Amino acid sequence: MNIAFTALTLISLVLMTFTMPTDALPTMISGVTNAIVLILKLTAIYAVWMSVLKMMESTGLDRKLSRALRPIIKRLFKGESEKSYDYISVNLASNMLGMGGATTPAAINAMTSMCREEGKATDNMLMLLVINATSIQIIPATVIALRAAAGSSDAASIFLPTLISTACATAIGMILAKLFASAKSAVRGRRKKDGAE
Repeated sequence: MNIAFTALTLISLVLMTFTMPTDALPTMISGVTNAIVLILKLTAIYAVWMSVLKMMESTGLDRKLSRALRPIIKRLFKGESEKSYDYISVNLASNMLGMGGATTPAAINAMTSMCREEGKATDNMLMLLVINATSIQIIPATVIALRAAAGSSDAASIFLPTLISTACATAIGMILAKLFASAKSAVRGRRKKDGAE
């Protein structure tokens, strides 16, 4: 991917130099300026959101959410260890709260603790992957930050549509993951039966 981006950048620079030589330098300077302004805006917005999320963490709200999720997690991820349930709870709770930095280590730990055989994903691992990919967002911090940085007059207006769309995506993803897991088990059962005969 790095090679593709490098090639695209070099080709663009060469074409721009030969087709519009007077616009090349001002365009590059403008691009750098816009990138720096966007970075500063996003940093400020993330600082605010991270402080709010840190307060939630300090007050124990994230742990309460994690505990509230525990019964659902035990039903979705049957047969896992308590440590796996802890990692999954932290992962899902931080995902819902938009705490991007906390989700990745918890997801990696959860996947590692659920791994039964090197190189093979279990049904529970696939379910966690689907839930993380679709991820219900209670606080869509990243999208709100990007909208605010782009100059939106009401950056948080996407709160309800985001909640509804991510909830639907997660529900559909979970249903499909369960259906595929059932189909896979049925195929595996048939193969064993055919092999025994």
